[in-house]
Amino acid sequence: MATNTYVGAVDQGTTGTRFMVFDHGGQVVANAYEKHEQIYPEPGWVEHDPREIWENTKDVITQALDQADIEADQLAAIGVTNQRETTLLWDADTGRPVHNAIVWQDRRTTDRIEQLQDEGKADDVQAKTGLEPDAYFSATKAEWLLDNADPIKTERARPADVRERAEEGEILFGTIDTWVIYNLTGNHITDVTNASRTMLFDIHDMEWDDELLEEFDVPREMLPEVRPSSDEDLYGHTDDDGFLGAEVPVAGALGDQQAALFGQTCFDAGDAKNTYGTGSFFLMNTGNEAVESEHGLLTTVGFQRSGEPVQYALEGAIFITGAAIEWLEDMDLIEDAAETAELARSVDSTDGVYFVPAFTGLGAPHWDQRARGTILGMTRGTRKEHVVRATLESIAYQTRDVAEAMEADSGIDMQSLRVDGGAVKNNFLCQLQSDIIDTDIARPQVDETTALGSAYAAGLAVGYWETADELRDNWQVDREFEPEAAGEYEDKYDRWSEAVERSLDWARDGGD
Repeated sequence: MATNTYVGAVDQGTTGTRFMVFDHGGQVVANAYEKHEQIYPEPGWVEHDPREIWENTKDVITQALDQADIEADQLAAIGVTNQRETTLLWDADTGRPVHNAIVWQDRRTTDRIEQLQDEGKADDVQAKTGLEPDAYFSATKAEWLLDNADPIKTERARPADVRERAEEGEILFGTIDTWVIYNLTGNHITDVTNASRTMLFDIHDMEWDDELLEEFDVPREMLPEVRPSSDEDLYGHTDDDGFLGAEVPVAGALGDQQAALFGQTCFDAGDAKNTYGTGSFFLMNTGNEAVESEHGLLTTVGFQRSGEPVQYALEGAIFITGAAIEWLEDMDLIEDAAETAELARSVDSTDGVYFVPAFTGLGAPHWDQRARGTILGMTRGTRKEHVVRATLESIAYQTRDVAEAMEADSGIDMQSLRVDGGAVKNNFLCQLQSDIIDTDIARPQVDETTALGSAYAAGLAVGYWETADELRDNWQVDREFEPEAAGEYEDKYDRWSEAVERSLDWARDGGD
């Protein structure tokens, strides 16, 4: 492989867009980032302007290439990774969105999900999609847009109804990967991982499902073609007359959490990673089997390479981890996140204090929207050091809750957990995590695993990397943590479970 070629990754996230360029060793050679506006039209509603996202995408690609003095034709391929579930519709003729994108966090379709549950349809949806029916996913967002987007001005005698045009294939549906790929290549494509988050896709038959499309009244004509995450047939090329001035293959896409799984080279059943951000996303590769969860996890598509079977994953979403540390800052208990390790180390234990950071309810495996943040066990002798330590322990305990659910569902004994995200720079937390789940913790040198995963998917598709083994060789440990005091936490974990029980079902109507 020529030494002066690279692979680029568009990482389109909830708060901003990043473009990263990687070399053959998986090292970062360029990185540019821009934020976009968060739009809140009503309480609980969250939107993004898709045009702003596309403009920012072009800007960060140009900035990163300029920064590293790389020409566009030195890119062997581009991969895409994205905030999952966020949904938009656009006009096939003009390429213009018909409405802002509805973001994954948006709760406007909660009533529709409750209707689905009341009609006894939730189990059927979960059996096909692997998803716990929720307003989080794309199906009800698409339905809302079709019913509520303003009619479009056309050459017809009257403005055309969006749904009517969608049935004629004149309106296109997509998640953000599809929007970015469409603007890069002109082709209407999604990958298997993003399709699996729409709640319109049967993950067993690996196709759009007619009954789900009928339930949510989404016309098949508006749906993208579903392709492997790493696609030797390519999604298309950039236009040499376009902003890059070169024909670059676009060949890989994965939703952000699956991209992190791929970037952490979790290619085999039992391989697992946890991304510690505002919340945490814990994914375990379950191989070619879509394991049905009996413990509150989601079954999802992990990834698919060209000509190979689909690899599935179990996923546990923990709502509040890094955000609990931000809360300590908001409460003036710490000045910055870096202080937490030193403060937590300064005491031998939490002195019996437990903190359940259920600020927005509890996610996997508890799924209680009415749980609320709870601190238990305080005495007159409790100091901020105890609360800080209890906060770090809560991150590790919540991760163990999900790890135990995964092992129970899959029957796979997890040998090691690969970690990434901002919070894993904290050595104290990593050691604590190892002790509390009694498993080795591996932190990689390159922690931008989401962008790296989509770069790997695109690079494999075009032969920039020949084999998965090459990627495994690239994966370098920054530091490994082994259990040192696992026995100390067994009784404490039982007490944690009691603390969680106390936090459940606290919020009544109106939040009080």
